[in-house]
Amino acid sequence: ATKEINKNLDNIIKTILKISEKNIEVVMPGFTHLKNAQAVSFAHYLMSYVEMFIRDKKRFSYNLESLSECPLGVAALTGTSFNIDRNFTSKKLGFKKPTNNSIDTVADRDFVLDFLYSASVCSMHISRIAEELIIWNSDGFNLINLSDKVVTGSSIMPQKKNPDLLEYLRGKTGTTYGNLFSMLTILKGLPLSYFKDLQDDKEILFKSNEVLNNCIAILDEVLKNLKPNKQQMLDLANSGYITATDLADYLVKNHSMPFRRAYQTTAAIVNFAEKKKKRLNELSIEELKKIEPKLTTDVLKIFSAKNSVNSKKSYGGTSFDNIKKMIMKYKKT
Repeated sequence: ATKEINKNLDNIIKTILKISEKNIEVVMPGFTHLKNAQAVSFAHYLMSYVEMFIRDKKRFSYNLESLSECPLGVAALTGTSFNIDRNFTSKKLGFKKPTNNSIDTVADRDFVLDFLYSASVCSMHISRIAEELIIWNSDGFNLINLSDKVVTGSSIMPQKKNPDLLEYLRGKTGTTYGNLFSMLTILKGLPLSYFKDLQDDKEILFKSNEVLNNCIAILDEVLKNLKPNKQQMLDLANSGYITATDLADYLVKNHSMPFRRAYQTTAAIVNFAEKKKKRLNELSIEELKKIEPKLTTDVLKIFSAKNSVNSKKSYGGTSFDNIKKMIMKYKKT
């Protein structure tokens, strides 16, 4: 089951890489507190989920390592008086070694908890991207379009195209969390070694596995039927004074200002723009010089959202070259 999940996660990662490759130069706002923060590439946003799903794969793979102990031969709980070779049977069955303690072997369900925890974290990542896409698909944001293949209609309103599949993904995360807590609750009061309570592990485990694989397949289908509204993304990126931090950085780098003063100067410029009901890129150099006389026309390029994105060249940053390198890196693995 673990290997199947990791294979399915690979499909999601490949889908995200394909979409990212087509949208490297699509500029959108990055959010903190759901407020415009700084400009990012849409591809860079998508690639953040590649990192999450890779960590999910690692968690499931670690579980396989801890599972590689053979329980065969511990009998009811004490081991056996028959002359068996547990190392031989472990090797023949493909395990690395036999378990070390017969009582622990019978009583242990840590491997179930490990799987359920990994499934819960993976479900949480799926729920986060589902929630974000639901918000972006809303009329208020209108940053993405979902194909008719992955939306549903309303029972009464003919115009509705609801992101029900994404809402399904968000909801099923609660089921997976519940399964993890059910198993934790079953185990919390059990003395050693075996009790009938432990039989419930199977239903819980099988259900979580089924739900997670369904969710991964659904998310993959939704992603394949998603298109960004590129102009809307850019328009939103140009609102909310999103290049203000770039201006503060510019003042530090080009005019040797302490960042505190650069921050205050930039705040004054933003306040001025707000009063004038202008965006930063709509301010003239004359207006800017009233607040900071040192500024020259060179500063105007700072207010370009695309330039802002491309300036973030540090490793892991959102510049177009960085994204291309990361896509190539993951396509090779």
